[in-house]
Amino acid sequence: MSEIRNLQPQAIWENFYKLCQVPHPSGHLARIQQFLLDWAAERGIEAFKDAGENIVMRKPATPGMEDRKVVTMQAHMDMVPQKAKDSTHNFETDPIETYIDGEWVKARGTTLGSDDGMGVATIMAVMEDNELPHGPIEGFITADEETTMYGVNHMEPGTLHGDYLMNLDNETEGEFVIGSAGGINLTAETSYDVATPQGDAALKIVLQGLKGGHSGLEINEGRANANKLLARVVRSAARQHDAELSTWVCGNMRNAIPNNGEVVLIVAADKVEQLQSDVAAWGDVFRAEYEGIEDGIRLESERVELPAERVPAEVQAKLVNAIGACHNGVLRFIPGIGDIVETSSNLAIVEIGGGKAFFKDLIRSSMRTQREYVEEILTSCFELAGMQVEVGGAYTEWQPALKNEMVDLMRTVYRDMYGEEAKVQVVHAGLECSIIGAMYPHMDIVSFGPTLRSPHTPNERCLIPTVGKYYDFVKEVLRRVPVK
Repeated sequence: MSEIRNLQPQAIWENFYKLCQVPHPSGHLARIQQFLLDWAAERGIEAFKDAGENIVMRKPATPGMEDRKVVTMQAHMDMVPQKAKDSTHNFETDPIETYIDGEWVKARGTTLGSDDGMGVATIMAVMEDNELPHGPIEGFITADEETTMYGVNHMEPGTLHGDYLMNLDNETEGEFVIGSAGGINLTAETSYDVATPQGDAALKIVLQGLKGGHSGLEINEGRANANKLLARVVRSAARQHDAELSTWVCGNMRNAIPNNGEVVLIVAADKVEQLQSDVAAWGDVFRAEYEGIEDGIRLESERVELPAERVPAEVQAKLVNAIGACHNGVLRFIPGIGDIVETSSNLAIVEIGGGKAFFKDLIRSSMRTQREYVEEILTSCFELAGMQVEVGGAYTEWQPALKNEMVDLMRTVYRDMYGEEAKVQVVHAGLECSIIGAMYPHMDIVSFGPTLRSPHTPNERCLIPTVGKYYDFVKEVLRRVPVK
């Protein structure tokens, strides 16, 4: 685990290693907050926790640079807790086990937390660097960005002093993001009276090995959604073998494409063998359908102890049909551009059992009316299944500014340093920039970072060579920030 401490630039990797030792999944941030406050106190850096549970750090300008514009460096402290099916990792208690694989840093069986640990480590590195010339700097490390954007939604006006905002939460080096999609959470719930099984045997069907992924950045790659695949299997089993659904558990984070899940079905004992054969055949179908996209799909079944309860047949039919019918994936690309997703939805979580069922979906769009349209689609689908639907946790889209001094400065610095043009674009992922920008409309905002791949999955990884290039760029931009 400690071998990443020897990577360059050591200022980043040493701090990232320290962050990996402190559990910090979304919703469980007390330890990382205290760590950051203690870390700052040990170095004489001004730091406090604000009303939104965010950590704010401030560092005065290098002598002679007090007249420069104030730069706010922003990242989020929480990480998405996703792990491989066979992992025993406990995100609330265990450190992230990192390792080096060629040019990549990865984690053993879990998400790495480079989203957005790399951003937090950058803020720490700058704050403790006493050799770097710079104007006034503040660090803004936010809480629960990955779930509800709680931190930025609860910060008080006047907390930040910046003229420029560096959002350190993008996943491709050399790319400057100036706009992002908005989003909203949709939840559908219902309850039912459990029934007694009519069959006398049970099968647990397990789907695993899917890539999953970030439901904003990788929703356009056509990856399989475990809930949608399981719906096809369960619907077929009910029709062909009178299978009864007992439980369904799949997905754990709204912003992650679900990559594994399992259902327990009840059937007559004399139908078990044929059902297992059909399950194997569905595995072949899925592997053929997703050839070239998903390379590790595994669909397996095993006999288990007969459950004491099942979902009533009429409720089962409605729920499974709703899962199968609801929209999932890209709905539309931005007209006139063609390769940037405008609107999508991710059926992230399905849990059925014990007399309750709930589905959780994240809808994203850079156009508010299209987001509302998807809300209507999903609400109609789930209400037809007799479910109660609620929406909440909305965050607005971040519209690109026509004039952005920060972008101009960064493009110039990048060109001077590397002899090439940085790519300026908008993304389908949700960023806190929209909320910060609404509260501080005078700020010029840009999002950027080193290269990460497959965030929100156990295959998350950080490309080592890009980290040094990115950090050298950050420092040079801070040196060149203009006067007010």
